[in-house]
Amino acid sequence: MKYRRLGKTNLRVSVIGIGTWQFGGEWGKDFSQGEVFSMLARAKELGLNLIDTAECYGDHLSESLIGKAIKQDRASWIIATKFGHKYLGYMNRTEPRTPADVRRQLEDSLRALQTDYIDLYQYHSVRNSEFDDEGLREMLLQAKQAGKIRHIGSSISPNDNVHQVDGATKANVETIQVIYNRLDRKPEQAVFPSCQRQDLGVLARVPLASGFLSGKYKPGAQFKEGDTRHEKKQKEIDTKLREVEQIQRTEVPPGVNMAQWALAWCLQHAAVSCVIPGCKSVEQVESNAAAAELPMVRDDHPQAWQAK
Repeated sequence: MKYRRLGKTNLRVSVIGIGTWQFGGEWGKDFSQGEVFSMLARAKELGLNLIDTAECYGDHLSESLIGKAIKQDRASWIIATKFGHKYLGYMNRTEPRTPADVRRQLEDSLRALQTDYIDLYQYHSVRNSEFDDEGLREMLLQAKQAGKIRHIGSSISPNDNVHQVDGATKANVETIQVIYNRLDRKPEQAVFPSCQRQDLGVLARVPLASGFLSGKYKPGAQFKEGDTRHEKKQKEIDTKLREVEQIQRTEVPPGVNMAQWALAWCLQHAAVSCVIPGCKSVEQVESNAAAAELPMVRDDHPQAWQAK
């Protein structure tokens, strides 16, 4: 495994992390505690050390599965979770974002994760007006001073939300999480340059474009009910998959696994510290981790390790 500095947090993170939205039950599969334990145990053996989750991946369900799996080895992990949504049901959330709401969410997340502290606590796709809320910023600083969170981040949406990125330093935000992959390069235009100017660590989410860059699907592929991709229009799915076929023919070297190539492709950008693909099995954990071995991935990226 290779490692990079997560911006001004100075946390040393594996270039491949673990995304866990799927543990909340919205990707067509329910996970047992044993399955999650096996995946995270194997991830640790392979050198992965960052887990990204959220309060609304199930009603703290993903956090709870993670917490039980790592409680005996908490110090080995960098735990990133989020606040800003309340899970009500499949793809149904409300938005409790007052300081009091977030304080309750933080306590609930700490309980679910079975930990005294969260390494990275992230705004979760909040509106700009909420990101700018001074009361919320003060509440987060108080939680940080109390040792309940170590660092503050923002998971932005849309992925060209320059307002929140440019305002990160003022808001005491040290990391940005953003959708970035070979099918969506929008962050390269303004988001990444701003992150580099401010020394913000970058977590690239959806690096496989919701599985479209895995190489497993062809135009005409359909997703069953209960899988979040089922909600997309078939025309949109087929357009993406035709583009993927073109990329595979012209950009992926012969003999290279496309999913691994897609993860490594994200890590070529100097701003990116870590990619956070999801996983549904131990085999997928192993495949994701193997992307760090491709020659296009460096752990001594000058921007990733610049001295401060």
